[in-house]
Amino acid sequence: MSGLTRRTLLSGAAALAAPFVARAAEERPIRIGVLNDPNGVYADNGGLGSVIAARLAAEDFGGTLLGRKIEIIAGDHQNKPDLAAAIAREWIDRQGVDVIADGAASSAGLAIQQVTREKQRIFIIAGPGTTDLTGKACSPFGFHFSYDTYALAKGTATAVTKNGGDSWFFITADYAFGTSMERDARRFVAQSGGKVLGSVRHPLGATDFSSYLLAAQSSGAKIIGLCNAGADTQNAVKQAAEFGITRGGQRLAALLIFITDVLAVGLPTAQGLMLTTAFYWDRTPETRAWSQRFMAHKPKPPTMLQAGVYSGVLHYLKAVKEANTTDPRTVAARMHQMPVNDMNNTNVAIRADGRVMCTMYLMQVKSPAQSRAPFDVYQELTAMPNGSAFRPLAEGGCPLVAL
Repeated sequence: MSGLTRRTLLSGAAALAAPFVARAAEERPIRIGVLNDPNGVYADNGGLGSVIAARLAAEDFGGTLLGRKIEIIAGDHQNKPDLAAAIAREWIDRQGVDVIADGAASSAGLAIQQVTREKQRIFIIAGPGTTDLTGKACSPFGFHFSYDTYALAKGTATAVTKNGGDSWFFITADYAFGTSMERDARRFVAQSGGKVLGSVRHPLGATDFSSYLLAAQSSGAKIIGLCNAGADTQNAVKQAAEFGITRGGQRLAALLIFITDVLAVGLPTAQGLMLTTAFYWDRTPETRAWSQRFMAHKPKPPTMLQAGVYSGVLHYLKAVKEANTTDPRTVAARMHQMPVNDMNNTNVAIRADGRVMCTMYLMQVKSPAQSRAPFDVYQELTAMPNGSAFRPLAEGGCPLVAL
């Protein structure tokens, strides 16, 4: 067979195959992968609840978009960055995943951000708290919904310090989230006229906090700042109560605590804690109605991470509908252009670094006497609207930002 004939046949075959390839792409589901920690220390914060939240967003579109089924899949990265990266690559390369949502631990989230940047896929960030995701590690495809360490530190550390808690000792989870949180909290303690007397670090998934709590107790600090999350925070709060630390006059400040953590330790132990959150289930009629939908699938109120997954996936699907395509570059640009509107957000902007400029709320845990229902646990102290809780754009160091 001559070279000309071979080339002609190959060209003809490609032309014949092209409509089938295009049709296959159109028929392929819009696939959203929720990648987090369903079995470990962060299972209650995100876990299955984030999968439920993503499914609720798909449900709001009737389960289809652009004539294609919306499919939600789930994965467990065990809070290991290498495993998170491997799953993300496999999902994109072999399963055609369009979006990855949640992320759980910050170290895993940074790994996912790197893969989705390289592969040009959307990453809805809800679990990871490190501000590096909108700083030096930012991505045109990364969108940071819900909280970050800067916002939590600004809200809680500032309020507690100005309320008389002017000396601090930190118990910090020894990975990206914890160190980022402590760094930001130190800044706001100092800005509010307080001082930091010391800190200790513990591994992820610690069960015995006795040595860390004794170090904090012996420091004499008025405030013991917990720069950890999930089961780590629960264990620290419970053991502090067992050791009588709060009865001795010291107070705990949990820089990141979820409603599921409060319910786990109980109001008698958690009462009086100040915290900062992007979502509370009972704040408005809209948040209550959505939370009832969520609790029909899981008998606990949703956390701000799970609400963030819903908001992010819903925003992505709206952008796909507006753009009439799932092309990642086109959809990412549309997501930046569109304001975020859902049960918890009204006309919220997204910055060039991917930061969603949502309102953050300073809350205080109610006492058992104040609580009137099983999940009635927070009272709102103040709101920080229009993204005012977040780090200024000029300070982040995101290479996508032209200043």
